Amino acid sequence: MDDEYAKLIRRLNPPRVVIDNDASDDATVIQVDSVNKHGILLKVVQVLTDMNLVITKAYISSDGEWFMDVFNVVDQDGKKIRDKEVMDYIQRRLESNASFAPSLRGSVGVMPSEEHTAIELTGTDRPGLLSEVCAVLTDLHCNVVNAEIWTHNTRAAAVVHVTDDSTGCAINDPKRLETIRELLCNVLRGNDDSKTATMTLSPPGVTSRERRLHQIMFADRDYERVERAGFTRFEDKSSRPHVTVLNIERDYTVVSMRSKDRPKLLFDIVCTLTDMEYVVFHGMVSTGRMEAYQEFYIRHVDGLPVSSDAERERVVQCLEAAIERRASEVIIHRSDLIC
Repeated sequence: MDDEYAKLIRRLNPPRVVIDNDASDDATVIQVDSVNKHGILLKVVQVLTDMNLVITKAYISSDGEWFMDVFNVVDQDGKKIRDKEVMDYIQRRLESNASFAPSLRGSVGVMPSEEHTAIELTGTDRPGLLSEVCAVLTDLHCNVVNAEIWTHNTRAAAVVHVTDDSTGCAINDPKRLETIRELLCNVLRGNDDSKTATMTLSPPGVTSRERRLHQIMFADRDYERVERAGFTRFEDKSSRPHVTVLNIERDYTVVSMRSKDRPKLLFDIVCTLTDMEYVVFHGMVSTGRMEAYQEFYIRHVDGLPVSSDAERERVVQCLEAAIERRASEVIIHRSDLIC
């Protein structure tokens, strides 16, 4: 009954969006008001990210039954959003109930789409790994439609969309998929892999590829820093993100992050907090020419703040990883492939 009542309240109070070009001298201001529920902040940020908008400032408030966020955004050239069609599209996306559909958890299904088969890979990072993966798929008569690969802390994760070479359609045959899995796992495992290499099929649904990559690397525990023999890393510690996690009184944990600014930074942070099942109640984002500062007041979905040193350390490590992963991303399309 509680769930049905919550659905009724959301239907009676759809999201309200105001887009204002007069409130700020240098950015378009987007205000989103909605009934609050877990994951809604991520949905809003993902819509803005998918539109290739740059979030320069944000103010977040969702303490209680209502959600109210304000975002200052610019386009890729640093200018306000002036195109009426683009503004209307943003408003429709944010106000659409479909934009706030429940998100998938980290479970993995075995349901290829009709157009392509989405393959998820994890394994040991090393030079030439992508070429080896492409070579195996080519030998197995698979077309690589597109792929996105992230590497972090000696680990690699990829989401690859493939079709059958002869039909141009998704690959559905279980025996053939098992052969692909076995051969790709051999490539991903490497010679001295201390972790298991995996190949699975993406779960059905609408989870974005970038969010899946965060989920895959989080499940692979890439946030645990390790040193592997023969893998030399030169790291400028001064360029690493600075993350602090502090409890105030008994109600909230305050997470503060200072790092180099870059596109999609807020999405990566909110995505990780959401998948770790933390709720952002208040927050602010401010970006400068080179640096970004973010501060969030959070609690776990069970209503408790961070309650131990081990949990605090894990939050720090996971947020550092979320900030760093995208620095190594590689996106390829069919036209880019030479394998």
